[in-house]
Amino acid sequence: MEIKPFSNKQYRVLTWWCKNSPSFGKDAIICDGAVRSGKTFCMSLSFVFWMFYRFNNSSFAICGKTIKSARRNIITPMLQTLRQLGFSVEEKLSQNLLIISYRGRVNRVYIFGGKDESSASLIQGMTLSGVLFDEVALMPRSFVEQALARCSVEGSRFWFNCNPEYPAHWFYRNWIKNADKKNAFYLHFTMKDNPSLSKDTIKRYESLYSGSFYERFILGKWVAVSGAVYPFMKDGSFVKVPNGPFESFAVSVDYGTVNPASFGLWALKDDVWYRIDEMYFDSRKEGYQKTDEEHYNSLLELIGNRKVGEITVDPSAASFIETIRRHGELNVTPAVNDVLNGIRLTSTALKEGRIKICENCKDSIREFSLYRWSEKGMDTPIKENDHAMDDIRYFVATILEGNACFSAFAARR
Repeated sequence: MEIKPFSNKQYRVLTWWCKNSPSFGKDAIICDGAVRSGKTFCMSLSFVFWMFYRFNNSSFAICGKTIKSARRNIITPMLQTLRQLGFSVEEKLSQNLLIISYRGRVNRVYIFGGKDESSASLIQGMTLSGVLFDEVALMPRSFVEQALARCSVEGSRFWFNCNPEYPAHWFYRNWIKNADKKNAFYLHFTMKDNPSLSKDTIKRYESLYSGSFYERFILGKWVAVSGAVYPFMKDGSFVKVPNGPFESFAVSVDYGTVNPASFGLWALKDDVWYRIDEMYFDSRKEGYQKTDEEHYNSLLELIGNRKVGEITVDPSAASFIETIRRHGELNVTPAVNDVLNGIRLTSTALKEGRIKICENCKDSIREFSLYRWSEKGMDTPIKENDHAMDDIRYFVATILEGNACFSAFAARR
């Protein structure tokens, strides 16, 4: 792995704990700002360099939203560089443990995921000399505070990085706005602080976001989302159904009995997934509710004689998922249902043209114009006009992103 010269801010992250640094004596470092701004990689290296300068035979923690994300964002790129620099690393995957050695010193690094309130119990009882939180704003406060409480060794330090969220977020209020009171060294990053990004790459990232998400992920500001969830989906954003043949088909389902049910039929052509048809049933308007079997028959009607490779369904619709499985004709997967991340992925997929909505999908088009953010101060869309929006999000998060090999597999069937 080639390491390019560090920017001034990256160099400050690498050296903040050194005796000749103006920030020496701080108890923590906080780096926030734009996506792809180079804060994560230099922080992870600095964390390891500091632990070996200061400690031997001690325990540390690296925390991500999940263990998988911690390995992807921190561990994998960091270990490649450490080995090039002469460190020895033994990975104990079953224990989520790294044993790192350098010039006779050995330290242990435990990997944790802080995805929900129950995660706090995982780290209880440990004694740590330092902890690094990757994307700390995505973690519950209880987990972060439990991990901080474990750092009882003299000289221990806290390391935080994140992209901005809404301004009422607990981490922004408690740590970033009170960095001086917390005796923390705070640095704000933009993409220009990452020397590995070219001007063309920065422009490409800038084109992927608009509105509040542009302010957050490009400008690195802690702002509240407002207005339309997909403000760029206007007249002219929708396309005609392309002529076949198509390489494969998939279906996404937001299931409802009292609330509307939305089924989307997707077709792959030239690396683009088109929403070529849909079924939308509103029991309140129709005056009756459909049973699982009736919804299943509607699903078959939508599919017709096409060979559908995969169907993803709202994970809370257990009875409908079981109905599909019991018939044994279709492959069904419970959808990934992380709302905010799913909206981000869907927004990027729409802007990059990896998915396109066809003009005959009238209910999707109607919901794009009505789907809005709540004004209650948190990143939550209003639970209205969201059924086609949810099934589109399920498709992106579960099939387009969550199962990247599906397209190639289905095309060979």
